[in-house]
Amino acid sequence: MGTFQIEGGQQLSGEIQPQGAKNEALQILCAVLLTSDEIVIENIPDILDVNKLIQLLEHLGVKIKKLGKGSYSFKSNDLDLDYLSSDQFKKDGSGLRGSIMIVGPLLARFGKGFIPKPGGDKIGRRRLDTHFEGFIKLGAEFRYNKEERFYGVEAPNGLKGAYMLLEEASVTGTANIVMAAVLAEGTTTIYNAACEPYLQQLCNMLNSIGAKISGVGSNLLNIEGVDSLKGCHHKILPDMVEIGSWIGLAAMTKSEITIKNVRWDMLGIIPTTFRKLGITIERKGDDIFIPAHTNGYEVQSFIDGSIMNISDAPWPGFTPDLLSILLVVATQARGSVLIHQKMFESRLFFVDKLIDMGAKIILCDPHRATVIGHDFQSQLKATTMTSPDIRAGISLLIAALSAKGTSTIHNIEQIDRGYENIDERLKALGARIERVA
Repeated sequence: MGTFQIEGGQQLSGEIQPQGAKNEALQILCAVLLTSDEIVIENIPDILDVNKLIQLLEHLGVKIKKLGKGSYSFKSNDLDLDYLSSDQFKKDGSGLRGSIMIVGPLLARFGKGFIPKPGGDKIGRRRLDTHFEGFIKLGAEFRYNKEERFYGVEAPNGLKGAYMLLEEASVTGTANIVMAAVLAEGTTTIYNAACEPYLQQLCNMLNSIGAKISGVGSNLLNIEGVDSLKGCHHKILPDMVEIGSWIGLAAMTKSEITIKNVRWDMLGIIPTTFRKLGITIERKGDDIFIPAHTNGYEVQSFIDGSIMNISDAPWPGFTPDLLSILLVVATQARGSVLIHQKMFESRLFFVDKLIDMGAKIILCDPHRATVIGHDFQSQLKATTMTSPDIRAGISLLIAALSAKGTSTIHNIEQIDRGYENIDERLKALGARIERVA
């Protein structure tokens, strides 16, 4: 189990380039299974979760070539489907939640797909019903081996287009169904589809290889099935969650930081939401400039004067992946804010570590926390903590970088799952952080 040691309280400065988007990469990598032609993908982040999926694809028989930093070619023209029934696959698939998205492409192209119950963050219940209910609507048969915790779908007579209204706007569920539907016979309509930028990127990539998807960017997708798909060249977006993390880092450490090439058009309400906490965010071309908040930052209130309430919601609402960052940033704001995590019931449980560091937080229930900001009148204190998941891990790291003294964070593999080479990139900004065994 790896560990970070952080000497906090340092003011940072400089420029940082966001990595490629983790959540988009997991979808796009699974989509290479839909065609036997070569697909080249750029800006793939070098992080644990993505590297695990690339390894899984390689075990499945995908021919993979590294073309340069973050750039790979994939060719799925000679797959080993026997791998899907191997013990190795059970091990590979169960360690990565994103592996669920290989099922749709395999089902579409080969009439069957299997996956062990996938792993991932321990942030509450994350149902797979949306995925499999969609496959069933397309004509697949579902089975589940309870003893081995193994899921499977088969469609020996092929998939047929269908209308479906999703019970929840699941991003990975929508992606999986879309990838299955592009090769189904007839037309598929998906209502209450997720419409996150990463899902838009997947649909645009699929259209570039011959799919016929309309309604991209909305919650109503129409997919006209085609017989086959070709290759393409695709570039992954910068990671909006990492961009939000650097905004929070700059505010908490009173640092002047420029975040380069952020794709402003794909950030939605992320800048606006951080501004609600009083953080100054300046647009310079396609960069974000955060000035040093030497006088702190003040939480806004609603027009009627009531306390600020920030909650997550499906896109175009505020992404749940950044609520942990906002909560940490609020601990040093001037004013109070209610953080409402609606989508996952275990994601706020890391606040006990912030309370140990001196933060004033009332955990109302598993979904809501009230934060009373210190206005930097009382600095957070260093402590020893363990990262429970990716987003809580980066939030605790930001807290440690702003705290007085030397903090220790264990289980940093959770942070490495989502953030590329984070210690070296932070050092380049002036952070005092060391990775120890």
